[in-house]
Amino acid sequence: MSCTLSPETIKQVTEFHGHWCPGLAIGLRAAEWALREMGRSGDEEIVTVVETDMCGVDAIQALVGCTFGKGNLIHLDYGKNAFTFHRRRDGKAARLVASSCLFGESRQELGRLMAKQKQQVLNPEEQQRLADLRAEISHQTMSAPFEELFTIKAAGPLPAKARIMNSLTCEECGEGTMESRTRRFQEKTLCIPCFADRERRL
Repeated sequence: MSCTLSPETIKQVTEFHGHWCPGLAIGLRAAEWALREMGRSGDEEIVTVVETDMCGVDAIQALVGCTFGKGNLIHLDYGKNAFTFHRRRDGKAARLVASSCLFGESRQELGRLMAKQKQQVLNPEEQQRLADLRAEISHQTMSAPFEELFTIKAAGPLPAKARIMNSLTCEECGEGTMESRTRRFQEKTLCIPCFADRERRL
């Protein structure tokens, strides 16, 4: 079944993110599943663990109601298009993993052109081809059956609820730092950047 989100919803999420692209489309389809299977999060009821920092995460924030500020959006820097959703009240959970062979050669060509774009070496024909590919893959993502886009796997453990912790003052830079993010170095309490700087100077 193709995407059931309304055009108005897709437009709102696109405006929130800033542009339309294949990555956002993947996030929209993952968010669509979460809304259908678990609903929208009230406060911290739904927890999402994302294994990427790509465009699709914005769709999760905009639609599912999971955000970094509430502590119910957790980022694991694994570089995978994988989204795990947990519902606290009944323990329902699932990990959605985007297909690694999604759109085959088109995706590979898109990757090559985007790499050239970063190096600012695209000619006009390549720029047009890149725009066409982005639109084509985005459309395919929104119209493809969910089963072709994702594999549903078992979820990892439910993350703990967000906690409010004491703030300590870093004895190097003087900035307030969450207690759990401080380090001890030569009998001083340091924030992570100052700790890393001290280690580099050893």
